[in-house]
Amino acid sequence: MSRIGNRVLTIPENVTVSKDGNVVTVKGPKGELSTEINNHIDIKVDGNELTVTRENDNYKSFHGTANANISNMIEGVTKGFEKGLESLGVGYRFALKGKDLVVTAGYSLPVEVKVPEGITLECPSNTELTIRGIDKCLVGEFAANVRKIREPEPYKGKGIRYKDEIVRRKEGKKAS
Repeated sequence: MSRIGNRVLTIPENVTVSKDGNVVTVKGPKGELSTEINNHIDIKVDGNELTVTRENDNYKSFHGTANANISNMIEGVTKGFEKGLESLGVGYRFALKGKDLVVTAGYSLPVEVKVPEGITLECPSNTELTIRGIDKCLVGEFAANVRKIREPEPYKGKGIRYKDEIVRRKEGKKAS
């Protein structure tokens, strides 16, 4: 029995959910998202409640995933998603250049990253970066790709990390 798949999702007033074949589309005040789900998963909208059901137990894994994806889409078109990054290290910084992100992270040249459609960036300071968007997967993937430019190292903690990330520090070598 899938607990996540069986939960009933509440649809806010200003959001519409529609299904056309295998494609589920969610429209809201911040935009529109759509995803393709397994054809053995069924979606029923009853008033402002949405339930996801499966054909039989062979599709358990798709059941919970479809429910979670639709829940994320509803949250994305109403509130949106946000990830924060910070850079620690001498000379490590973020800068916006047009629609591109320029990351200076200790390499000989700065790294330029193309910002995909649907993502907005904000730099409150040159060591902080806020990534916003309505698609949870896109926001998380872009944040992970920026973090991958220079991951935090365990000795001094230098690198690019998430705002709430805790980096375990190692003790360095000791002289005898």
